[in-house]
Formats: sequence, C-alpha cells, structure tokens
Amino acid sequence: MTSTARPVRVLIADDHPVVRRGMSALLGSLAGVEVVGEAATGEEALREAQLNRPDVVVMDIQMPAMDGVEATRRLATLLPDVAVLVVTMYEDDETVVSALRAGARGYLLKGAQQDEILTTIRSVAAGQFVIGPSIGARLVGHLEPSPHRADDFPELTARERQVLDGIAHGYGNARVATELRLASKTVANHVSAIITKLGVSDRAEAILLARERGLGGGTSDNSIAGPGS
Repeated sequence: MTSTARPVRVLIADDHPVVRRGMSALLGSLAGVEVVGEAATGEEALREAQLNRPDVVVMDIQMPAMDGVEATRRLATLLPDVAVLVVTMYEDDETVVSALRAGARGYLLKGAQQDEILTTIRSVAAGQFVIGPSIGARLVGHLEPSPHRADDFPELTARERQVLDGIAHGYGNARVATELRLASKTVANHVSAIITKLGVSDRAEAILLARERGLGGGTSDNSIAGPGS
C-alpha cells in the first residue's frame, strides 16, 4: 500500500469495553487502517455506520437489544457497500451460517492473529468473502461429501456456472467480472439469477451449496478460468 492510498476505514462494534478498546488500539496501530468509530450495541453500530460511512464494520455477535446478526442484516439493507467482518467467540455452525446469510462478508474468531485480521479486513473491504481457516475447515467438514460437481446444476447456463464457481472461490463481483471479462452489473444479474434458479435465499447459501458440490476449488471444467463466451 502506497503512502497516498486511502486507509481502510473501520468501525468496531462490541459490547465489552476492554475488547472494543483493545481492538481499536490494535487496528489503529496498523498501517493502512483508520478506526472511525466504536459501538457497544447493534443499534449504535447502525447509527455510527450511517454517520461515519466506514468501509468495514468489525462486528461481535452477542450484543444487548440487537445482536450482531440482526445488525448485519440491517446494515446490508441500509448500507450495502459497507462490509461486515464478524469477529466473535462463537464458532457453532448455526451462528456462522446465520451471520453469512445476514450479509457478513467475513467471519473470524476472537484470538485471530494480527496479520490475519488485517488481511481479512482488506479482503472484505475489496469485496471478497473470507472465512477463518479453522471455521472454514470445520464447516466444510460438516457438510456431507458429494461426488458431484457442476453437473449438479443443470438449471444453470455455462456462464452462470462460471460465475457460481467464482463466488464459491470467495471472489467479489468485481473480481469475477474482471476474470470473465464482463461488466459488474452483468455479474450481479447472473448472481441474482443463480439464487433464483437454485432456490436458495441469498448469495451465502448459494456459495455453501456450490462448495458442497465441488465448486470453488479450481478443478471444475466450468471454473472461472474457463474460456469466455
């Protein structure tokens, strides 16, 4: 990152003052990160996000009145360009999936190393989808293995399978658009069509389904590296 590049603006939402201030001190000490606010509740997170317009909200799950999942869901509607990175002690599958379905772009456990936190903040700010390695490994292991791959999606066109493979890799729409030489709006339209055709509720559920069936590993014949149409 050059000295003239704009820092990633971060809002920290956690109901524990010691944790919140510690995270603020940690992130504030990192080059390329600017802490623009703090919040102790879900309501405060919504208010501060609207006032300060951060690039990333670092969100705890357990907070009074409105928890982090509901705050994430509302932020996704109010400020869709703001990325939510969940940093929490909760690692059960139900909480992870609920947060991702609510619109979180990343999920880390408290205790993650400084470099991992910084890398993840930058990644979700750039539109990528990131799950901490310990959570990702367990979540994938929890899914029933399937020998099938892209052929499990006969309802999708070849291009839609390429887009699905791209988002299953964790790429944001902009990266998929660049790889496939498409407009970002076209990719967004494909993602909407994929969600409808697969009968899933949102992007996160489509990603989980794709990964369960073998996409996102770079080995599919319909991978994002395939020829354009």
